[in-house]
Amino acid sequence: MNENQPVIPVDTKKKELVSNFKNNGREYYRKGKAPEVNVYDFISDSQGKAIPYGVYDINANEGLVNLGSTHDTAEFAVESIKRWWKIMGIKRYPDAHSIFINADGGGSNGSRNRLWKTELQKFANEYNLQVVVSHFPPGTSKWNKIEHRMFSAISMNWRGKVLETFEVIVNLIENTTNRSGLKMKCKLDSRNYEAGKKIRDSQMQKLKMIIHDFHPEWNYAILPREEK
Repeated sequence: MNENQPVIPVDTKKKELVSNFKNNGREYYRKGKAPEVNVYDFISDSQGKAIPYGVYDINANEGLVNLGSTHDTAEFAVESIKRWWKIMGIKRYPDAHSIFINADGGGSNGSRNRLWKTELQKFANEYNLQVVVSHFPPGTSKWNKIEHRMFSAISMNWRGKVLETFEVIVNLIENTTNRSGLKMKCKLDSRNYEAGKKIRDSQMQKLKMIIHDFHPEWNYAILPREEK
């Protein structure tokens, strides 16, 4: 993959309860000015769970977090990639014909997740892009560059801060940077993603997919096809 084609590690950061709860870490406040937080983190006392799905552009050292609130599904994962492409990717790579994705082996972007592949096919069709995917083997998710180049910076930026609302989380993520000049965007995704969607064998047979000789279950490409 040459430098004119995007390379994007993707993953879901740890889900966070959104409310007046304690957040690990230390933050300086004047005496008597520290915010009071709830002693116990009960889900019933929260606004819900924030689900941060991240897309990191290695070449540009910039990323986007799509902040969901319902379910971490493959549909949500691919929508996050689509949002990154529309907001950031297409501007930086106007002549791109391919996108290379690094993803963990499990979860919403897992190598065995049928919905992940069918949603990637829709993405490839819509933008006429070849989507090349390499999954990390089991137990190696920490090799994913998004973990130590993007998510770690977000965690450092919001440690000790109260994640009281979704808007607070969006602002904290967008104001994240590090010594390497990381740039961030964050978008709130209010769409309701349905959990447990099943993909039939007949749908899988419609995929225009090329598998690699080396561990084909982890390495493959999905090519755009005309919808009929």
